[in-house]
Amino acid sequence: MTYVERQKFDEEEDDGSEIYVYTMAFSDYCRLCCIEKVFGGLVWILVASTYVTENNPQGWVMFVSVFCFVMTFLWLIIFACGGHKNSSAWATADFIYHLIAVMFYLSASVILAYVTIGMKTLTSAQFPVYPFKYYQIDIAAVVFSYIATLLYFIHCILSAVRWKSF
Repeated sequence: MTYVERQKFDEEEDDGSEIYVYTMAFSDYCRLCCIEKVFGGLVWILVASTYVTENNPQGWVMFVSVFCFVMTFLWLIIFACGGHKNSSAWATADFIYHLIAVMFYLSASVILAYVTIGMKTLTSAQFPVYPFKYYQIDIAAVVFSYIATLLYFIHCILSAVRWKSF
């Protein structure tokens, strides 16, 4: 089953013309949302388990990962309960939310990568300021953050295809 399915609706008059509407396959939507939640949750957990100094911009990374985790969960519940009623307004909202999530996650990923590169010098010194374990955890968080960005980007593209079909 594909993410976007093509369904044929006949008009009330049987004049031979057909209307095609693209709808999401719900199981694929759930799978993609759950995978986004898994990788977003991993970013959240990994960044929360490291040492964050006061002037460290990892607070933005935490905000983005928690915000997207909660919003994706709420979005999934709305779609699971049928609250969207397959309307074009919800398709537009789905596209806009995932576009915002992509921009947030991309900015957070770049910031996290920058902080991690800076942390390398503080862990490789003769008297390290941070334990090497924190550096390794931050590397994993950067990788998962970019994967989450990619997943939200894919979801944004598929939502745009669905939105344009209305």
